Formats: sequence, C-alpha cells, structure tokens
Amino acid sequence: MIRGLQYFLKEAVSSLWRGRRSSALSILTITIALFMLGVFLLLSANLERVVNEWSRSAEFSVYLRDEAAPAEREAVQKALAGDPAIGGVDVVSKDAALERFRRDFPELAPATVGAPDNPFPASFEARLTSSSVDVVALGKLAERIGAMPGVADVRYDRRWLDRLAAVSAFIRYAGLTLAGILVLAAGLTVANVVRLALYARRDEVEIMELVGAPMAFIRGPFVCEGVIQGGIGGALALAALWTVLAVAKSRLAEAAGGMVDVQALTFLPLVSIALVVGGGMLVGCLGGLVAARRLR
Repeated sequence: MIRGLQYFLKEAVSSLWRGRRSSALSILTITIALFMLGVFLLLSANLERVVNEWSRSAEFSVYLRDEAAPAEREAVQKALAGDPAIGGVDVVSKDAALERFRRDFPELAPATVGAPDNPFPASFEARLTSSSVDVVALGKLAERIGAMPGVADVRYDRRWLDRLAAVSAFIRYAGLTLAGILVLAAGLTVANVVRLALYARRDEVEIMELVGAPMAFIRGPFVCEGVIQGGIGGALALAALWTVLAVAKSRLAEAAGGMVDVQALTFLPLVSIALVVGGGMLVGCLGGLVAARRLR
C-alpha cells in the first residue's frame, strides 16, 4: 500500500511538471473558485459576529426637544421604565452628549468649539432586557414614545441590525451558490487537464493494461494528480484570503475605526480552513476520477 501511494505521488508530480502550463491553469481555476467561497465565508462569519456584538449592546434612544418641559421629560422616562422590554434607562444631558461626541470623535471635536449653541439634544438611552426581544412590540413602543410631547426623535438599533442580519444571510446563500458554480467549473477544468495527461501517456497505460496491471493501480496517479492540484489551489486561496483580510483591516481602521472594532475581525476558523483545503482536494479527486473513467 505504501509503495503504491509513493508510486502514485511520484507519477502525479512528474505528470504535473510535464504539463505545468495546463496544470497551472487548473490550479488557478481552483484557487479562484475557493477564494470566492472563502470571501463569502469570511464576510458572513465577520458580519454575523458584528451583528451579534451590536445586538448585545442595542439601545432604544429617545431624543428630547430643547424646549421639553420637566413634566414631559418625566412622562417619557416613566413610559420607558414601565415597559417590560426595557431593562434600564440612562439620562444623557446636552452637555454629556457633547462631551461624548468629543471623546468618541476627536478629529471632529474642533468643529464644535466655535458653535454658538450646543447642537446635541438631551436623550434617554434605554437598555433592552434581551437581544431577542419582540421587534413588533418595540416598534409599537417607538411609535407611542415618538408621539409623546417633548420628543424629537426615537432611534431603535434593532431595526437596522435586523436588516444587516438579512444582508448577511443573503451574502451567505448567494456566495455559496456562486462558489458552487465556480467549483463545478474548476472540477471540469481538472478533469480536462488530467485527460490531457492521460492522452500523453496513452502508450504507457496500454502497456500496463497488457501486462495485467490492476485498473486501480493505473488510475491512481491521475486521481492523485487531481488531488494535488486541488490541495495547492486551496492553499493558495487561503493565502490570498489572509492577504485580503490584512489589507481590509488596515483600510477599515483608517476609514471606520470608530464604528467597527477592526481587531475583532478574524480569519476563517479551523473548520472553514479545513473545508476550503479539503474541498479543493475533493474537487481535484472527482476531476481525476472523471478523467480516469475512460480507462477500462
């Protein structure tokens, strides 16, 4: 068995080197297919992580008018505190809102220094009891609070978080569909490349058949050739993904460092890495099997 595997590997490497141009095209096709799959897996995993992180800190914010009377403010606070979905209410004054803005966005802080009045409204920030609260009920609460005297606006984070989660799900399914099509094309490319290698060695194969060599022994090098192409393609796809993620993190740190925790963006987990490499090897194996089926 070990000698047979050594023979398969040796013949497969020799065949890949002889047809290195066509083999390079096959490996490139597999790399592109698995890279696209990895991109969507990476986007989906990190978007889901961001959505979960933001969901845990989702807030129900009520912004007050500057002319709101104390009685109106107290009525809004009582209405929030009395709802079962609200776990607590924090009062944010106009001065506290301005100080928070200057702390969170220091590059924009100088723009507020020369302002004649404080442009930030006072607000109530309500913490939700759970990230899985009833969206419909909170929507009705937002409408009821928004209609109360002294309220300028109501912001409910879950609304756009749910939309972001829907986008994440769409990206996941669309990516899997596109990647499936590309993987199929990669498998056909591998089959054609292995078939070319089979044609180049047809005399050797015929001699092996005449001397009674087992069919599995004859087909083995061609299947091994496909597996090697798939493995190399998977490794190259992972290397490209790692590079793209490193570049994206540096760009996001410059453009949206205050909104997104760039350090929380992570590479694919070990299961997904194994899926990419193993998937590439499986595609190559199937391509080799399809091409080697011509042998009888």
